[in-house]
Amino acid sequence: MTNQRGTAVWNGDIKGSGEISTQSGTVQAPYSTGARFEGEKGTNPEELIGAAHAGCFTMFLTSILTKDGKQVKRITTESKVTLDTSGEIPKVVKIALSTEGEVEGLSPEEFQQYAEKAKENCPMSQLLKAVPEMELASAKLK
Repeated sequence: MTNQRGTAVWNGDIKGSGEISTQSGTVQAPYSTGARFEGEKGTNPEELIGAAHAGCFTMFLTSILTKDGKQVKRITTESKVTLDTSGEIPKVVKIALSTEGEVEGLSPEEFQQYAEKAKENCPMSQLLKAVPEMELASAKLK
């Protein structure tokens, strides 16, 4: 088992700001309600979840393709996290994955099947199953 840490520091009231960082020190970014809801510069939890999910999905997809002897040249994935702020409590209501791969000797249908398997089984997808809707919006081969 491995343990990884993320840290957040917040300064001030809800109009304040803070910094989110990772154990490795690779990510050290400002965040605020302005960055989360108003398009200001900085990051936010949904963006970071999207990046983590895209990274996990891509790594898992590459792993299962490689284990089956497929030659992966490149896989690019976006994870779009939708936060619904219309109610009293904001809620993540949807995550849409879009992935594109360069894999030798693989049909688009086979790539779709591998991508669906990765969507269902990567550790971040499993963690995020509480989200009401998670879809594989697209899986394309170059």
